[in-house]
Formats: sequence, C-alpha cells, structure tokens
Amino acid sequence: MDTNKLSTSESLSKKKGKKAKKKVKSEEGPVVEMEAAESEVKQEKSSSGATFPPSFGMSDIKNKQRRHMMHMKLKQEKRKEKLELKKKRKREREAFGDKAPPKEVPKTIENQRVYDETTVNPEDEEVAFDEGTDEFSAYFNRLTNPKVLITTSDRPRTRTVKFCEQLATVIPDAHVYYRRGLALKRVIPQCVSHGFTYLLVVNEDRKVPNGLILCHLPDGPTAHFKVSGVRLRKEMKRRGKEPTEHSPEVILNNFSTRLGHTIGRQLAALFPHDPQFVGRQVATFHNQRDFIFFRFHRYIFKNEKRVGIQELGPRFTLKLRSLQKGTFDSKFGEYEWVHKRHEMDSCRRKFHL
Repeated sequence: MDTNKLSTSESLSKKKGKKAKKKVKSEEGPVVEMEAAESEVKQEKSSSGATFPPSFGMSDIKNKQRRHMMHMKLKQEKRKEKLELKKKRKREREAFGDKAPPKEVPKTIENQRVYDETTVNPEDEEVAFDEGTDEFSAYFNRLTNPKVLITTSDRPRTRTVKFCEQLATVIPDAHVYYRRGLALKRVIPQCVSHGFTYLLVVNEDRKVPNGLILCHLPDGPTAHFKVSGVRLRKEMKRRGKEPTEHSPEVILNNFSTRLGHTIGRQLAALFPHDPQFVGRQVATFHNQRDFIFFRFHRYIFKNEKRVGIQELGPRFTLKLRSLQKGTFDSKFGEYEWVHKRHEMDSCRRKFHL
C-alpha cells in the first residue's frame, strides 16, 4: 500500500512539474518574441533616424501633448542634420581652399522676382522728361512749398487722433482739422481755396487706423493705401526725444517701376525739398514686396567713423490699393491702377512698385 501511494504521489508531482515547465516555456515564449520585436524597432529607429514609421503620420496621434512632443523631436532631428551638413560643407571648403566651389545663393522672394517690363531706368531721357513735366515737378524745382491738411473719418477715436497729431510733427507745415461730418467733395474745394497742396485722410475700423487717402491738390492724383502695423511713440521702446521742427531728409528705397516711381515722388512731395541738416532727422519710405515701411529717425555722430540712430516714431506700413487720376471721386473717377487680388494670388513673385 505504501509503495502504491508513493508511486501515485511521485507520478502526480511529475505531472505537475511537466505542466509548470510547459507554463514557464509558454510564458517565456512571448517575452522573447517581445524583446526581439523591440530590438528590431530600435534598429529601425537607429537606421532611419525617425521617431515613428514612415507610414505613420503625425495627424494619426490623437493625444495633443504626445503629438506636440513627437513634432518637436522631429524638428530637433532635422535641425541637427542641417547643422551637420553645414559643418561638413565648411570643412570641405577649408580643405579645398581657393579651389573650393562658390557658396550657393539662397533663394528669396526678392531674387526670384519676376521681371516687370515697366521697370524705370533713372538715367532714361523719357523718365527725365516725365519728371520735369508731372504734377510734382514744382516741388522738386523749389517753386512751391507743400502745405498739408490732415483729417480723419467721422467720429474718430483717440488712437486715430493721436496718430494724426504725430504725423503732423513729422511732416512740416501740416495742420490737423476735425472733419465735422463733411464729404470729401466739399472738403477738397475748401482746401484749394486755403492754399493747401495735399489732403491726407486717415480712416479707421474698430478704433484702429486702417486706411489712408493721399490726394494731391488741385489736380490729383489720388492714392488709396491700406494702413497696418501702426505704433505710436509711447508704444516704442528706446525711442529718442520728441522731433524738432526742422525739415527732415527723405529717403526712398526700391521704387523701381513706373507705378512705384509715381508713388515715390508723391510721397516725397509731402516734404520740402530743402532739408535742414541741423535737425539730423530722416524720414524713410522703404518698399519691399509692395509694402511701404515708414520710419522716422534721428542720427547722431559719435565720432568720425561711427554713427548712432534713434527712432522717433511713429511707424506704420502702407499697401497701395488704387491710384486715381484727378482728385478723389469714388463714383466717376478714372483709375490708373487698382489692386486685383486674383492677380497677386496667381503670381506671388510679381510686384508692382
């Protein structure tokens, strides 16, 4: 009896041992498979350098934080690759010395610009004749001095009024008047009778200046601009002291086409053609991609070689919307040029100024 009991107990223990071994083997199997899969994934990541498979898109990650983290990792890897390529090219250039290939010129919107047929050559005889006979020739020949009236749209807000007041400190012989609900067709004859040569109207939307009408008197032309990026003097950091009453110098940059030449001369005619260099003040109109950036500076001579610059303000950006012949007439006016959005969308590298 005892031997039978022992044999049965031994057989039971052997069976249990076999089952346990089978379980251990079955448990060890998927662990080994998982480790092998992880090692394969790591090898793929190290070989490709990406944090996710190529078939897996960033938009497939539903977790916003995880998606942002993956995007930052990918961006960092691209930056590292770019730096390594840059260092490699630098080492090759140093190794070759004078025989090294020239540096590649980066592609920008300016150097990829589509050539405009109306580009003006300043030394052309036809251009010189037009400059001597156009509406602004009297200012550049010092026969007349500009006198500017600055007004606003109806019921202007505080920001627009302050902007007009600061414009009046930039433009010599400029006067700010409240409009009093009068139509521009009634304002223009009054300006002509009082000897004004320019009417400058600042429009606003949602308490912010957003438009500017520049009308040359008495015979035009009239330019309509979109205004953006207005910053008053109090909003500017490291600004200089208040501007003086001296007539500033005027700098016009990149007005190269026929239209740009006309707009540049119209803006330059706002200022007297005899700048007072004692004031050391400069008004700059810089055209870039059909945006006209205005800056007002004072320069300071530190020594014979160094010059310091202080921005006085205000600063703003203009975008030409239309150029009209004659004075302002919204119904029956004849337009020389009108901004067409679909043309700009079809060719973003073509500029008009």
